[in-house]
Amino acid sequence: MGRATDRRGVLRIDLDAAADGRAQVRRPDTLAVEEPLEIRVGPAGPGRRRPLAVTMRTPGDDLDLAIGFLLTEGLIRSTDDVHTAQLCAGAETPNTYNVVDVVLAPGVPEPSVDPSRNFYTTSACGVCGKASIDAVRTRSQFAVADDPLAVPAKVLVDLPDRLRAAQRAFDRTGGLHAAGLFTADGELVVLREDVGRHNAVDKVVGWAVRERRLPLAGHVLLVSGRASFELTQKAWMAGVPLLAAVSAPSTLAVELAEEAGMTLVGFLRGRTMNVYAGAQRITE
Repeated sequence: MGRATDRRGVLRIDLDAAADGRAQVRRPDTLAVEEPLEIRVGPAGPGRRRPLAVTMRTPGDDLDLAIGFLLTEGLIRSTDDVHTAQLCAGAETPNTYNVVDVVLAPGVPEPSVDPSRNFYTTSACGVCGKASIDAVRTRSQFAVADDPLAVPAKVLVDLPDRLRAAQRAFDRTGGLHAAGLFTADGELVVLREDVGRHNAVDKVVGWAVRERRLPLAGHVLLVSGRASFELTQKAWMAGVPLLAAVSAPSTLAVELAEEAGMTLVGFLRGRTMNVYAGAQRITE
């Protein structure tokens, strides 16, 4: 769609340049685009699918985002559960195609809109407003604890630089998160960027669903920000045995990783890292 970035005029203030009379300069700046995406889901047949979720995202890979969201929320189990998924024109003029319409395969239950699960999301927090931890602790169909993955520490420490080098939109905006899927020897398989950490992960997972790669056994998922409970859940739902983050995890993320049998790495920076769960998968 080509709408991941946009140019806007800004007033640049540089107090260090005041002596040269250039303290204030007007110039164009490149920003990351943030727009709503409505995900509609339902069975085939006449009539519109029911709105299930609205997420604030960076346009691009929207079908992957929708399919990944449905998988990580436990609403579908594989690509076979999706009959069709297509971008639809929204109500705006000109059309922005900020709607994804997902038709479920025959026999797949239609999601119920449970008041305890508020599916409105933002780019900052992910799925917010759920009534309790039990409501979001969706059980994965994959036995991540049995995954024999082993990754040398020297391979892990190189991954943030590889992720950063592949972030094309971040270079222009400085305002996008990234999620990258790597093999055990450090090869980048796929990378997605978004203003929301959770959206970037869902885009990676949705790609894996469409490519019939689930479970993502033997892989490492690296996220550019912190490791939240929700991102740990999404990794578990996709069968990822090792989740790494360049920033801190939360207490609930650590508890969920331990429960799932996942390896959780935080503060992966330079040549150091903290291993919060599943240390047996990190080798020297």
